[in-house]
Parts: sequence; C-alpha cells; structure tokens
Amino acid sequence: MGKADQFRDLSDDELTTRIAETKEELFRLRVQHATLQLADTSQLRLVRRDIARMLTVQRERALVPYELEEA
Repeated sequence: MGKADQFRDLSDDELTTRIAETKEELFRLRVQHATLQLADTSQLRLVRRDIARMLTVQRERALVPYELEEA
C-alpha cells in the first residue's frame, strides 16, 4: 500500500483487518518463494515493511492515552 499516513486514515477495525490480510499475503509470498514460483522477490520486503508500518500506527494509537496522562 504505502506510507504510514495512509494507514493512519484507517479506523482501528480496518487497520486490524488490513494487518491480518497483509500477513496472509506475506505467507503466500513466502510459500511461492520457497517453491521457486516468486519472480519478484522484492515483494517480500515491501509487504514486510507495510506490516511494520501498520503495526507502528497501531502501537502509536495504543500509547496515546498514556502520553496524555504523563503530560
């Protein structure tokens, strides 16, 4: 998909769903890679980074109430 800003626009439920879908996509890509059917291996890296971005946004949202209490 792309940058973290695009993921920040999603609701919590949409983000959770998107993370699950992307993890399934990563699994399929890994299977294709293991069976030598994946022509463009750079897709693995891109999908892993998208998952990391989404998890980062999810973690940011989880920390927001704690940051407000400390301030």
